[in-house]
Amino acid sequence: MTAGATLWTIFGVVVVVVLALDIGVFHRKAHAIKFREALLWSGAWIALALSYMGLVWWLHPNGAHTSLEFLTAYLVEESLSVDNLFVFLLIFSYFAIPSQYQHNCLFWGILGAMVFRAVFIVGGVALIQKFHWFLYALGVVLVVSGAKIGLQNGRTIEPEKNPVLKLFRRFVPVATDYAGTKFFLRRDGRLLATPLFVVLLVVETTDIVFAMDSIPAVLGITRDTFVVYTSNIFAIMGLRALYFMLAGAMELFHHLRFGLSAVLVFIGAKMLVSRWYEIPVSAALSVVAGLLILSIIASLVWPKKKTETTA
Repeated sequence: MTAGATLWTIFGVVVVVVLALDIGVFHRKAHAIKFREALLWSGAWIALALSYMGLVWWLHPNGAHTSLEFLTAYLVEESLSVDNLFVFLLIFSYFAIPSQYQHNCLFWGILGAMVFRAVFIVGGVALIQKFHWFLYALGVVLVVSGAKIGLQNGRTIEPEKNPVLKLFRRFVPVATDYAGTKFFLRRDGRLLATPLFVVLLVVETTDIVFAMDSIPAVLGITRDTFVVYTSNIFAIMGLRALYFMLAGAMELFHHLRFGLSAVLVFIGAKMLVSRWYEIPVSAALSVVAGLLILSIIASLVWPKKKTETTA
């Protein structure tokens, strides 16, 4: 078995086993995730990702370079996820989802995200390989997206305008009450979707929108499908624990959006100048980490005033 096949096999086994233990053992009984538990799980997911990076360093033929690409891509995806967590918080608040059901909803949302992101990544790499100009188009998209994040003041959600949700409600009746962690129930001979499944649809379609930023950003680091997909999956697998850990403190990092904005603009610019100069991955990692650290420090040094509100 080649090193590449070995790494893919280990990745697949780890993902299947860990997710099975997550939903089948550790979170078999629905419960509200407290900060301490979320903190421990966040540390476990990060440790798992870094351990896999170590395997890449050890087994991959170009181990040092590829593992550095993995770390940079993982950091970019994880940092973009932090910004997206605020939207998940708005979604759960909008639909008044009980806290004990939120983990289950995010779990199945992540399984769907694995499939959709695989499609986006394979399609994006194929387009870049066939049409080199597509790389520059993605660069422009990232620069524009970064500018929009920096200029916007808060995020709003309008689930009632979600086209997938509107189409779903035309064909499937929705119950008005929850049935534990169930997504469907049968009542009076009719199959009804529960509000939890409606939220899952909104989370899934929202993640697809998020992928429009995160996938091009990672492709700006590397076009290696293995690195792009594995780093993406490790990042989003830890998204649930990160959500419960930061849910009560997201307002604390109110300047993070400026750091994320700068990261997207930087990676977009990196893609645009790649024809003339290829920025080393070590330099890209330093810039990304530096921008994020500066935005976090700025949030702590200049905290948000109590009179300020978000949409």
